[in-house]
Amino acid sequence: MSPNAKLISGIILLTMPSIQYGGYFLLKLLSGQANIPLTDFQRSMFRAGHAHAGVLVILAIIAQFLVDGSAVSTPVEWFLRLGFPLAAILVSGGFFASASGRNLMRPNSLIAILYSGVILLAIVLVVLGIALINNR
Repeated sequence: MSPNAKLISGIILLTMPSIQYGGYFLLKLLSGQANIPLTDFQRSMFRAGHAHAGVLVILAIIAQFLVDGSAVSTPVEWFLRLGFPLAAILVSGGFFASASGRNLMRPNSLIAILYSGVILLAIVLVVLGIALINNR
């Protein structure tokens, strides 16, 4: 494991307690213990945001190991190393942001955050996949 992979993985791991707290808060919210009225749409979006955060952060850590084996240039290396965790932030944050407000039944304009994260994720996945295939 390279020093760069260790650095980014360590930073990512330090963000995990915020995801854990989000899960605790979501559990309180969905069980009715937090007195915040939500629509079914908002509940679904908040669940999706939390689930995507966990899965994409794990992917971001795995990607650090894969970038080590990709033999890409330094700028591409850093684009990949930072692109995966940034995509996790944008995708999960987009779910939360687009469902924030009173009595929402559909996403607000902040859904663009989610779409930007999806596009970034697709790009880093394709670039890393090609780099790994080329370096086999």
